[in-house]
Amino acid sequence: MEQSAQQSQQLDHLASAPASSSPSPFAAFGMPGFGGPPPVVPPEPRPIMELAGEDREDELDALSDWVDDFLLPVYGSEVTTAAPWCLQWQEHDDVVAWLHALWLAYQQHKDPEAGLSGLFVWHRDFLTHAIAAIRAPGGPLSACMTAPERPAHRLLPGPPPSARPEKRTATEAERDESGEPEMPTS
Repeated sequence: MEQSAQQSQQLDHLASAPASSSPSPFAAFGMPGFGGPPPVVPPEPRPIMELAGEDREDELDALSDWVDDFLLPVYGSEVTTAAPWCLQWQEHDDVVAWLHALWLAYQQHKDPEAGLSGLFVWHRDFLTHAIAAIRAPGGPLSACMTAPERPAHRLLPGPPPSARPEKRTATEAERDESGEPEMPTS
């Protein structure tokens, strides 16, 4: 037991960061763990629908470049009633959200760390499903272009907001607590 406790202390000591009383000879090389600057962690990607203003515009521009320069030339099959498309897809929020998620997944799966099968996984798990949802005959683009010679664009109305009771204001709640009768409003 005593030997086990000593080994545990030695492991804790070895695992702890060394006290740096002098600068590391490796600091000039920027090597992490050797006194150099810490590695730069890229910002976590955020869904495009959570972005606003210039951040959203920049992300939408980059997404549009990817869609126009890569996705459509490679995977944009013929426009038909079974596979509609919209030249103004950026105005369809649901399509933008789908394509942005697809693009983020593409970036992750083309990275060398994804391995040799990364792009296969992207095709199997992301591309096929996203394109089927976006270009479905009853999908978000169904009221848009269904033939190349007839460009069309129409945003389909969504469902109305949920029916729920209105929130009471703080003064109404205070009046109720004070015991004063509420006066009907008309």
